[in-house]
Amino acid sequence: MSDSKIIKAIKDKGKTLEAEMSFFDHLEALRWHLVRASVAIVVFTVVVFYYYDWIFSTIIMGPSKSTFWTYRMLCKLGAALHRDGFCIDNVNVHLINTEMAGQFTLQINSSLIIGITLGVPYLIWEIWRFIKPALHEAERKAATGFVFYACILFFLGITFGYFVITPMSINFLSSYTVSTAIQNLFDIDSYISSVATLTLATGVVFQLPILVYILANLGIMTPKFMKETRRYAIVVILIIAAVVTPTPDMLTMTVVSIPLFVLYEVSIVVAGLVEKRKIKKELEFNKGN
Repeated sequence: MSDSKIIKAIKDKGKTLEAEMSFFDHLEALRWHLVRASVAIVVFTVVVFYYYDWIFSTIIMGPSKSTFWTYRMLCKLGAALHRDGFCIDNVNVHLINTEMAGQFTLQINSSLIIGITLGVPYLIWEIWRFIKPALHEAERKAATGFVFYACILFFLGITFGYFVITPMSINFLSSYTVSTAIQNLFDIDSYISSVATLTLATGVVFQLPILVYILANLGIMTPKFMKETRRYAIVVILIIAAVVTPTPDMLTMTVVSIPLFVLYEVSIVVAGLVEKRKIKKELEFNKGN
């Protein structure tokens, strides 16, 4: 092998090692971001575990009590409209524990779920700090406020899920029977899982504008497509509202479906703004050439 080939091979190997080191450096940076986020989640979990008695009786068990805020507001709404069927005087939830260590693991698992929920904003911020250096200046400006809006939408979704979707679903499912010979006795894990799933799932659903923003920037989602499929979205939203509402009354279904309609329309606006910005950039680029 000639000297030039040897030197070229050494240079290529050096570039490969440099790329590998850069890759592992990124992994190391990501690891520390995730470690810090994990520490925050652990801190929140410990705090929740310490105050668990109040959190369990007030927050976790709240939707299973007829004195819950949502049930009281529905009753007041029914009285104001002079309509029957809005008041929920009894939520038929009877919980049991079937495992020896069930209540202990319940406290640990539910504390961890709440800890993760509270730690989501910090986790999003750490992930943003990791991604931000890799973005161009224009991309950074376009993504300004990403963490703020993502967190706001997440907690709006959590609030809507906890105060609207969860209590209405629990009231409906706990009262539903196929036969009077079957008594509803719910395992505590099933109840916790239902509350957590309904609440967190709504928080994730409320990230739709953020998802549409990303897809629109990638050219996958357009406002035209979303407008054309609006009628299908309306049908899906109405089906969801019909399932979770405690009565077949259209007004109650509307209370549930309106925020979901608004969310979809906001996503269309977001996609439209992204498209306008792309067109503007293309025009500026063409003028420059």
